[in-house]
Amino acid sequence: MNRWIDENSLLLVTVLAAVTLVLLIAVVLLLIAWLRAGSARRRLQREHVGADRDRINLELTLAEQTGRLRIIREMHEVAVLSVNSIIAKADGARYAAAADPAVAARGAGQIADLARTTLGDLRRVMTVVREGEADAAPQPRLKSARDLFKVMRDAGLVVTFEEFGDRHRLAHGAELAVYRILQEALSNSLKYGGEGTEARVTFTWTAEGLQVKVDDDGVRAALRRQGVDPNDPAGAGYTIEDDLGALTRAVDGVGITEMRERAELFGGVFSATRVPGVGFSVQVVFPHLRFHNGVHDVNLARR
Repeated sequence: MNRWIDENSLLLVTVLAAVTLVLLIAVVLLLIAWLRAGSARRRLQREHVGADRDRINLELTLAEQTGRLRIIREMHEVAVLSVNSIIAKADGARYAAAADPAVAARGAGQIADLARTTLGDLRRVMTVVREGEADAAPQPRLKSARDLFKVMRDAGLVVTFEEFGDRHRLAHGAELAVYRILQEALSNSLKYGGEGTEARVTFTWTAEGLQVKVDDDGVRAALRRQGVDPNDPAGAGYTIEDDLGALTRAVDGVGITEMRERAELFGGVFSATRVPGVGFSVQVVFPHLRFHNGVHDVNLARR
């Protein structure tokens, strides 16, 4: 009897062990499948985010190239007509010079006046073209920044946005420049700060200008990823030399140069600084962006 019980107990233990083994194998297989599915999902998400960023870049590039082509065509048409008039007046002045130098002098004055008028027309063409670029191809506007923020958030950046003052309408070229600067600044925050970096975007509007500021905490984000409390002075990992370097060493790079050039095109003052123990800060001040047309900071339509 005892032997029968022992045999049944052994059989039961064997069955339980087999069932447990099967369950463990099933759990391991499910875990592997879940990990693979998660990896595939993350890969698809990265590809989706990359596709959105590529789409925005292509739209921006198309808009910029279309604007350049329109500028070339319009300037060519205006320049041809104006130069024809200048040539005609110059020929008349040359023939009149032999008979009456005074007439030739008056003709030279007219040529100079026509040349100045032509220069003004070319500047007005620049203004009209930049305001009409959106008719040729869809351009990102400042309201499109919401799409940019979404793409950056999907990529791992924590974006917050604040706006102060009364927003006023800008020329399309100026809006595109601001958008490009904002895009480059946020891309740098993600590139150098990594996932989890907090980027605070601030727009401050004045009567005729705009201040754009992007502050990130890339250094603090790196500490958080390492499990270090960024508020702990002992774990912050920076010294007085870092403070001195932030004050004395200029920040450079291709992206910084492009942002500075875009800002200067519209009369802006650009600055980029490292904030030791925190991250990076980009600021652009446009004193007269409301009426700036990318050639000079005067509203030609008000003259």
